[in-house]
Amino acid sequence: MQPVGSTRTHGRSLAYPFETPPQGEELIEVAPGIHWFRLTLPFQLNHVNLYLVADDAGYVLIDTGLGNRRTLETWRTLLAGALKPYPISRIVVTHFHPDHVGAVGFLAKELQVPVYMPTTEYLMAQITDLNPGAMEQPHHRAFYREHGLSQETVDNVVTKGHEYLRLVSGLPHTYRRLIAGDTLQIGARRFEVLTGGGHSPEQAMLLSREDGIFLAADQVLAQITPNVSVHATDPTGDPLGIYIRSLRELQKTVPAGALVVPGHQLPFRGLSERVEELIAHHHVRCGEMAAAARKGPCSTADFITAVFKRPLDPHQIGFAFAEILAHVNFMLRAGQLVEDGRKDGVVRYVSPRSP
Repeated sequence: MQPVGSTRTHGRSLAYPFETPPQGEELIEVAPGIHWFRLTLPFQLNHVNLYLVADDAGYVLIDTGLGNRRTLETWRTLLAGALKPYPISRIVVTHFHPDHVGAVGFLAKELQVPVYMPTTEYLMAQITDLNPGAMEQPHHRAFYREHGLSQETVDNVVTKGHEYLRLVSGLPHTYRRLIAGDTLQIGARRFEVLTGGGHSPEQAMLLSREDGIFLAADQVLAQITPNVSVHATDPTGDPLGIYIRSLRELQKTVPAGALVVPGHQLPFRGLSERVEELIAHHHVRCGEMAAAARKGPCSTADFITAVFKRPLDPHQIGFAFAEILAHVNFMLRAGQLVEDGRKDGVVRYVSPRSP
């Protein structure tokens, strides 16, 4: 799910074959047998892209939208109307974020079709579904407090598991595993299964090399940066480093000129150029944080105010915190920051002195 505080980046070097997205119940054919439609989201990023890919026995649905009441009502309307000529035979869920997996429980039961997901993504959704209160445990609260968040913000952040449940309709009891390096045959098309970390642990992407079509999910978006966050369960993890490595692999793997079909915003051509923009954006952010740390010790919470110039509410701060900590951990590994002790129980960082 895209955070409220996501940064918009240029995307000026890209080519957009479709100037406007589908409206209402409209479907747009982005390539022969691949149809694009949208569902609304109640967030600043107000939509998610879904796709139907022609299969032998109907169509494979790529992602599902939210599982809240409004979206499920929309699904009932679509299945009885605009999507009736497109019978869904299988569902592919790219990752566990609720705007992509939310309606899968409802749809799998309603349509009686198999669901394909990477194992890590299925388990992440399952864990949150089974134990929504885990984030409220003392060690989670201590994690946020030691990085300088206020008690008000911590109280907001640790209830996110309950919010997740309100946006997800459950999971099917069984699924079919997507594994990087495998092939998924959909109708006449042979899709290579790619996976990438950073935005989520094992996000699935599909590449039709022969047709030059890359179903990118949220790993590469045209004008905003996907959320890359550190969480309390892996407090010293390096999702940003993992994300950048994934982007470099995509540059090597996806053919030049391929049509990038993303989970949000418009399809585009120019993947390699977009990867360079995304990586440059993260390095600029690291530079801003390094400059702040040269002025004096900074906690992760301090870095938020150095990077985000506008006021953020507690909900937005929670997202911003997780993204900033991803940059902190990346910079620690690169030697761009060093820890400067834990005064008052809050860890702070400084830029290392030049030799």
